[in-house]
Amino acid sequence: MYPQRIRRRGKDVFSVHTDSNTDIRLFEESLIQNSVTDRSKHNGVAKAIINKLTDFKFDFDKIFSEGFDFFSTIFEYMIKDYNKDGGGKYAEYYTPHSVAKIMAEILVGNSKLRSVKIYDPAAGSGTLLMNIADKIGTDRCTIYSQDISQKSSNLLRLNLILNDLSHSINNIVQGNTILQNRHTQKMDFIVSNPPFKLDFSEWRNDVESPERFFAGVPNIPDKEKDKMAIYLLFLQHIIFSLSAKGKAAVVVPTGFVTAQSGIERKIREKLVDEKWLKGVVSMPSNIFATTGTNVSVIFIDKGNDGDVVLVDASKLGEKEKDGKNQKTRLSSEDEEKIISAFNHSLSKSEMSDFAVVLSYDKIKAKNYSLAAGQYFDIKIARSSLTPKQFEKKIAESKQKLSDYFKQSRKLEGDIMRNLGNLWVGRKGKK
Repeated sequence: MYPQRIRRRGKDVFSVHTDSNTDIRLFEESLIQNSVTDRSKHNGVAKAIINKLTDFKFDFDKIFSEGFDFFSTIFEYMIKDYNKDGGGKYAEYYTPHSVAKIMAEILVGNSKLRSVKIYDPAAGSGTLLMNIADKIGTDRCTIYSQDISQKSSNLLRLNLILNDLSHSINNIVQGNTILQNRHTQKMDFIVSNPPFKLDFSEWRNDVESPERFFAGVPNIPDKEKDKMAIYLLFLQHIIFSLSAKGKAAVVVPTGFVTAQSGIERKIREKLVDEKWLKGVVSMPSNIFATTGTNVSVIFIDKGNDGDVVLVDASKLGEKEKDGKNQKTRLSSEDEEKIISAFNHSLSKSEMSDFAVVLSYDKIKAKNYSLAAGQYFDIKIARSSLTPKQFEKKIAESKQKLSDYFKQSRKLEGDIMRNLGNLWVGRKGKK
């Protein structure tokens, strides 16, 4: 009965809305009919598709263990080969479930919320949205998203249907968020893993709104246009889209936290000077299945009334092989350690060389650097020696230095003798 109801309502409700105000059907009844004209073969084709899927041996126990984020494992599997084989200009990058969980837990905490707006301007299949919606409660939030990929928009709508979030389907838009932002209202929560690098030179000069892009628009490089830092536009858009007390968690390349010039520096200055920065988590390398770029998560809180927490989680996680590549997976204990650091519930020894709590003034004094390691205490190894032990150490050091000096003088003599034996032969002489 439920699939029939979905099919009947498919044209009006379960469709992909685009930024040009057109609708693309999500459920296409005639998919097999259009591909196979002989009706007697329809069942055989469907059976062959199912059999083909079983060849891939999906771990369905793992898939269902993700609960609300049903598509997370499937989507990660799909895009791995899609990107590797040339997924087109707009390649996909799946956010690991552990990272999504950390983002949701830190943003929401134990707050009891109602009627909140959750937004992702580069939503993909919705992993980040599903995590935070589950944390808040699907009946207490409304989801908004935009993504340039129709495939991702389709998967996100399926995720909403499966997670009792159908009431938000009309807020899911396919289109270019930077050029044609369809969600102009201010949001309570924003989560995003935007594309880092992308050639947007064709429409770079069409990017307007100095208020939204307060730090500027990346220039077009002479070479390697595909490395234009589009994430800087998304990050500015996210800051602009937050409500007066809104919160956000955004995945960025780790290089952002220390860059000393350009748009990166201007954005960090804005977050610190306005006291909107809540904290940063620098993740382990190879945490993403589809990119080796080191990443950090920036936490923004426009209502922050406390200090800033910087976490260096780069040493956490377990390494494992993923095909020819190496991947890092965070354990549940790793996740809890990061979350606890943000909640100031770790002991002093656990915080040492892992996390640091800072005032905004201390960050300004360090040239707005958001790298936790730059604020860790320098540790000097100390040992207790008796006067006799100290004298013995000094004597041993003197003897070693004397031996080194003797060796040095011998080498100097050898070098001078060898130089004296050198000669430049003249023509006709040996």
